[in-house]
Formats: sequence, C-alpha cells, structure tokens
Amino acid sequence: MKKTLALTALGLGAAYLMRNKDARDKLSKQFDEFSNTPMRGDKKKDARPSQTAATANK
Repeated sequence: MKKTLALTALGLGAAYLMRNKDARDKLSKQFDEFSNTPMRGDKKKDARPSQTAATANK
C-alpha cells in the first residue's frame, strides 16, 4: 500500500513538473545550489579558525 502511494506521489510530481516550466526552473536552481554546497568535513580555503581552536591554544 505504501509503495503504491509513493509511486503515485512520484508520478503526480513528475506530471506537474512536465507541465509547469516555472516549477522545473525552480527545482533545477535548487539542485544547482545544493551541488555547490561543501560536503561535511570539507573546509574552505578562506575559512576562519573556529573559536574553540583559538581558545584551546591559550
């Protein structure tokens, strides 16, 4: 039963996206923004050291 409901919801969502260009563009933009976020544990080169690291060295 749950599998049928999940597939129905997926089908309705796909049908909505096929008909609505604004929704497709918004979803595409969200995926692009998500792919640009760093993974957990990855650090940016210009990131500042955390407060705990600064106080631990004292």
